[in-house]
Amino acid sequence: MTQMLDMPQVQDCSVDSCSYNADHACHAGAITVGGDHAHCGTFVEISFRAGLERTGVVGACHRSDCVHNEALECRASAVQVGSGTDAADCLTYSTR
Repeated sequence: MTQMLDMPQVQDCSVDSCSYNADHACHAGAITVGGDHAHCGTFVEISFRAGLERTGVVGACHRSDCVHNEALECRASAVQVGSGTDAADCLTYSTR
C-alpha cells in the first residue's frame, strides 16, 4: 500500500483557471488522472480558490498504459499539469 509520503507531488500546474491552483502550485489534497488522454480529473473552475496549505499529490492514475503507472498509482518522481488535449492534463504522462 502506498503511503501519502510516497505519492508524487504536482511539481507545477500552469492551469491558472483551476480553483486549486495558486501561483502555479496545486493545492488539492490529491488529484486523479484519467480519461482518454490523461486528464486531471480534479480540475475545477469555480469563483474562489480552494485547497490545502500543502502541495497536491497524485492520488490515483487510471491510465494503466502510462510508463509511470504501477497498479493504478503514479510512480513518477513528480508530475506537471497543464494544457494538453484539454485545459488540465497530466503532461508527465507517457505511453509504454
